[in-house]
Amino acid sequence: MDIERTLAELTLPEKAALVSGKNFWYTAAIDRLGLPALMLTDGPSGLRKQNPGADAGDITDSVTAITYPSAALTASSWDQSLMQRLGERLGQEARAEQVSLLLGPGVNLKRSPLGGRNFEYLSEDPLVAGKLASAYVRGVQSQHVGVAVKHFAANNRENQRFTASSDMSQRTLRELYLRTFEIIVKEARPASIMTSYNKVNGVLNSENHHLLRDILRDEWGFHGAVMSDWGAVANHARALRASLDLEMPGKGQASIDEIIRAIETGELDEGTLNKAVRHILHLIDDWAPQTTAGDYDHQAHHAFAREIADDSIVLLRNHDEELPLNTKTSGKVVVIGELAEKPRYQGAGSSHVNPSHLVTPLEALKNTGLDATYYPGYRLDQSETDDHLVQEALSAAKEADHVIIFAGYPASDESEGFDKNSLMLPENQTDLIGSLGRVNAHTTVVLQNGSAVEMPWIHSVTAVVETYLAGEAVGEATWDVLTGQVNPSGHLTETFPIRLTDTPMAPTFGQDPQHEYYTEGIFMGYRYYDTHEMHVLYPFGYGLSYTSFELTDLAVDQDEHGATVTFNVTNTGDIAGKAVPQLYVANHSSHVPMPTKELRAFTKVAVEPGETKTVTLKLSRKDFSWWCDGKHRWQADSGDYEIMVGQSSRDIRLQTKLTMDFKNSPAPITMETYLTTIVRDHKLLDQFKATVLKPLGANNPLGFSDQQDDQPELTQNLMFLNMPLRALVATGVPETFVADFISLANQRN
Repeated sequence: MDIERTLAELTLPEKAALVSGKNFWYTAAIDRLGLPALMLTDGPSGLRKQNPGADAGDITDSVTAITYPSAALTASSWDQSLMQRLGERLGQEARAEQVSLLLGPGVNLKRSPLGGRNFEYLSEDPLVAGKLASAYVRGVQSQHVGVAVKHFAANNRENQRFTASSDMSQRTLRELYLRTFEIIVKEARPASIMTSYNKVNGVLNSENHHLLRDILRDEWGFHGAVMSDWGAVANHARALRASLDLEMPGKGQASIDEIIRAIETGELDEGTLNKAVRHILHLIDDWAPQTTAGDYDHQAHHAFAREIADDSIVLLRNHDEELPLNTKTSGKVVVIGELAEKPRYQGAGSSHVNPSHLVTPLEALKNTGLDATYYPGYRLDQSETDDHLVQEALSAAKEADHVIIFAGYPASDESEGFDKNSLMLPENQTDLIGSLGRVNAHTTVVLQNGSAVEMPWIHSVTAVVETYLAGEAVGEATWDVLTGQVNPSGHLTETFPIRLTDTPMAPTFGQDPQHEYYTEGIFMGYRYYDTHEMHVLYPFGYGLSYTSFELTDLAVDQDEHGATVTFNVTNTGDIAGKAVPQLYVANHSSHVPMPTKELRAFTKVAVEPGETKTVTLKLSRKDFSWWCDGKHRWQADSGDYEIMVGQSSRDIRLQTKLTMDFKNSPAPITMETYLTTIVRDHKLLDQFKATVLKPLGANNPLGFSDQQDDQPELTQNLMFLNMPLRALVATGVPETFVADFISLANQRN
């Protein structure tokens, strides 16, 4: 398409139509110029393409598709190649259904475990979310289907999401809540970005010029289209001026009339409108739909849904090697919990998919070879204890060799559109788990949930397996791990606190209908818990295996641009497994509040028994940087850092210190510069002696001499050092001496 020629041929009403969704799922078509409509479809964890004629609000009336695990689980794989393969399959399915843009991935951070949409998001850490989402985006777009990365930005609660303002410092915004999007934009070049409903610091995101123009486009160089979340536009003309391109869904003729009127009254410049239209024309040109419907191998894609769940399920507890269950020696197994029969395998809301082939844990149990019986134990549709069901389950558990209880949140407790108010499982499940642990010392809990759970019963059970929302292959994947057909390799991408009250935002989350105050700043998730040395239930990055790994031979090669870190991973167990080495950096050089450590690189590596593999991870200057509000830029400070490599943020196996020299221009010396800074720099100290101490001679009111090269009293007098240069004048030092020193000092290289 000749974009500029097509733009010149469009009438004003046609331009207005192109920047306003035609209906709930399509952009406008301009038939006379051969511009097709683009279909947009929900799809973070599977296609939710609504059937023709379905009501817009009916989330269940959609085509049959593969229901992949939710992002909460797939992210636990920590596997970028696996995420790319997931994207490829979603792209193939969308292409076959003539979909042009897949609405996903969801990449907002899990700021609070109460967030109602946490199941759809990847992590509490921006690097994990950014890297895994970038792989997903590359996979989808390799199949000639675009994505709409969502929700830009700081959409971390559901209650009052259309109007609430996420209020935070620029440093917090940059280092956490924008960082994920920055990684994706620069590494994966997504077709489009979707703005969120909320405001940031009082400005509606669909109208936020600073976010959409200054940062997204001008700073990061994003050239794709920017669309709104559904119903997020309050004023279309203001949104267009702020760099929004597409209102979804449009309001029909009313949207067109609104834009024409804004042009006629001068509220909107046609040149601004043309910029938005130009982005939509590129979108049409780059992501035109397949002309005829296609097909894909449902059976093969279901098998992949099982594979990705297998590689993502997290083994949280395995006391005395309770798992895996050996089908020949495990004896009598009792399976308890209605979730085994009616599993929670996907999120609610825009994530809902009609599965092509749902396999429940109870159905999959038949193919395990285990001698097992099933008892409901509780009812999902109520939280009160059913005494008959409980007694039946406990009686069976007393006679069993092993007990497996399936537990989790009902769908009604966890969904898009509202936040949770508790991390406790329903009372009937919590009580039952505790009772089972008391009557049988071999009790395993299998969790089905969208985010972190409190576990008051943790020490009464032998094993805990976190499956999150595992997709349509939930039954097969769960038993793959329980029976050892698959060695678990998932690791948490969020911290599980012991109690909700331990979270940094517990007193304020969702309290103000109009404002969400990010008073914790950058100290969110493990950055908070680790810095405050708080006990947690399970730390960020945590996950067990049926084998064991040893990390050795840490080496660091550094220069002014960053560092290359190498180390060895050895499988010291008897079976093949996959390790997830995580590289953290501790900043000891910057004079601003810093977490004790921050994740800066990670990988996943498959290792055979007895095998050793060398891992190489690279750190850039950005990985040592923090956002300086005063300078409005990223800043990497020369000085001391620490490199830490481990299997979680609390399981550090290797560490070493290094001193980085980023060849920064030295900070200017001013009257506000403290003597501490001067004595730490030998050149500055010599200049200070020559221009201040020596001219003072015997009249030196400071009591120091310039005669000795090594003056321990000068560097050890803490009261003296804790003074700015301007304070010297008050002690009797002539201001001209101080001015001469400042002038000379600022001439240094």
